[in-house]
Amino acid sequence: MNDLLSGARSAAADWNARMLAQAADGTRRGTRWGAAPSPSSLRRRHRPPRHRLAQGALAANFSVTGQPFTLTSNGVEGSGFGAIVNTPAVARPDGTSTTSTAMARVGFASAHLAGLCGIVHQTIAGVPYSLLLTGGQTVTATAPATFTTDIDASNLYIQATELQAYGPTTLQNAVLGQSADQVTVAGKPLTGALPGGFGLGSAGGEGGSSISLHGLNASAYDAEMAGALVLPDLKLRVVAGTANAC
Repeated sequence: MNDLLSGARSAAADWNARMLAQAADGTRRGTRWGAAPSPSSLRRRHRPPRHRLAQGALAANFSVTGQPFTLTSNGVEGSGFGAIVNTPAVARPDGTSTTSTAMARVGFASAHLAGLCGIVHQTIAGVPYSLLLTGGQTVTATAPATFTTDIDASNLYIQATELQAYGPTTLQNAVLGQSADQVTVAGKPLTGALPGGFGLGSAGGEGGSSISLHGLNASAYDAEMAGALVLPDLKLRVVAGTANAC
């Protein structure tokens, strides 16, 4: 039995040596087996995710063809704030588009949110469903008297038919009625700005305006994070029925 085991080990060692020599000679063959990977190579192959990814860092654009979705937060504090009225192209379910709906395009060079709740309604085979996207603290139906932000976003843009706050709103260094084409966010004009159109810009130079909103509620057609949106505890859920809160 010992002779048999010794012979098997010797044959296996010879075979493995041949396979390694073939692998080293640069000739491409079929499936090759060599020595087992080292622990260090395994560690290189299975690196843990970067911290920002683990925290839910996104750079994305959210939109739903032909229908608005709801974005709510307990509060928003933003700088480099600007807003205009425009008529963007809105896609229809049949593939065509329309520019007949006036909307507000709001931008923040830097924004800090107190939780985020996004709700999309959809009907599948006649049955209503809701997609819920949440991050950070739980967004409450009634705006809190004070709020602490826990989500950071850069170059955040929202295209909405309605945007309102349920508590006090504070604007600083803002110009109400500035020509839309002169309103800039992060050094760039807002999409769809027309000369002479309504705009809300900054009186303190680029990045000089700031805003604080309590209980943000927006009916949006588009939400764009041209920079990064860091969402603690990012969750996506699909629930039956028409949800109105996360």
